Amino acid sequence: MRKRPRNPERGIKNSARLFARAQRVMPGGVSSPVRSFASVGGEPFFVAGARGSRIRDADRRSYIDYVMSYGPHLFGHLPAFLRRALDRAVRKGTSYGAPTELEVRLAERVARMVPSVEMVRFVSSGTEATMAAARLARAATRRKRLVKVEGGYHGHADSFLVSAGSGVATLGIAGSPGVPEEVAALTTVVPYNDPDSVERAFQRFPDEIAAIVLEPVAANMGVVLPAEGYLRALRELTRRHGALLVFDEVITGFRLAPGGAQELFGVSPDLTTLGKVLGGGLPIGAYGGARELMQRMAPSGPVYQAGTLSGNPLAVSAGLAMLGEIGGRPPYAELESKSNLLETLLAAEIARLGMAARVTLTRVGSLLTLFFSPGPIRDFAEAKRSDTRRYAAFFHAMRERGIFLPPAQFEAWFVSTAHTEAELRRTARVAGESLEIAFGTS
Repeated sequence: MRKRPRNPERGIKNSARLFARAQRVMPGGVSSPVRSFASVGGEPFFVAGARGSRIRDADRRSYIDYVMSYGPHLFGHLPAFLRRALDRAVRKGTSYGAPTELEVRLAERVARMVPSVEMVRFVSSGTEATMAAARLARAATRRKRLVKVEGGYHGHADSFLVSAGSGVATLGIAGSPGVPEEVAALTTVVPYNDPDSVERAFQRFPDEIAAIVLEPVAANMGVVLPAEGYLRALRELTRRHGALLVFDEVITGFRLAPGGAQELFGVSPDLTTLGKVLGGGLPIGAYGGARELMQRMAPSGPVYQAGTLSGNPLAVSAGLAMLGEIGGRPPYAELESKSNLLETLLAAEIARLGMAARVTLTRVGSLLTLFFSPGPIRDFAEAKRSDTRRYAAFFHAMRERGIFLPPAQFEAWFVSTAHTEAELRRTARVAGESLEIAFGTS
């Protein structure tokens, strides 16, 4: 029997071919818009695997990774303790539609670690968590209106797709078709770091505001730090006006401290939403607060929220492994040391090139952003002045040299304990070369 001629392209799965296939069956060829490289141009690479500080694409290129799945990987990709936990969990089943001891253990651990949380409800994403927190806040206060920060991104629920940051800002979309005007009208937008604007909102809408929802450290307009006293002012205003304070700690939770940004800054919200690190990269979210407030949720109370995959045993096992590792081997001193080194080295490159008036570096803990704009950056209006065209050139120059950054100006970089000093030094050197390319000075 004659053998069929071998097709040399059969089985080849490089990124260009995968993207062409994906575009035929997935909107934009991706499952989330920022992955499309729409804001930086070009086509995305497809990931074949990752380990530690590095990610590998379908063309067998390796990159030092500062996207880190947008936050979950404090200890780098697939640390041994996480792999062992998932191996054990998957042997027992993947989903039951019934309670498990794992959920109880993770809830107990979250309540011990996060200062404002006495009870917690698990969901499957950060979007679900903030959506449910908003519903609970409205029910508890019997008010309809929400206040959010301009440029803050809290998932794609209708109430929050009003002046949203992150991918929405990157794509230049003010809101989204499909969000009813009546729903959008119940969300009031204020600038970040401006407590006076919140006071004016309370004066304009007396006894209407259920909650103000914000990231205590903005990380979806790029990293923007809270001004001194800002979070405490919001705490005082919400208490005085009978509204709730909701901290979206999906990114900052467990990353900046064991108890998140609220521990770092010493301000306790009424409700906290969590994700990212909580699941070690698996899909999970949570919202929590004081016992009296959380007992309003069904079945204890009348506020309904449910999910078939909530408390999924694989995600919860990953969460237990992550929070257990944080408790047993706290990574924060190492993360601060490595992130400070990267900041210092990047600042030195910026100074060497005489670009201090053209780019601004902001950092808190292991979160940082290089804004292509003069500083300081205090709110979304100032962040939006960034030169996204030059950022795109910088992104591609870094990628060509083996460094993977967020494919959007308005995202955070994430440092992990897996990043080595040699990798951090290489990143800064390559950043200097890439800045020269982006500004046409090379």
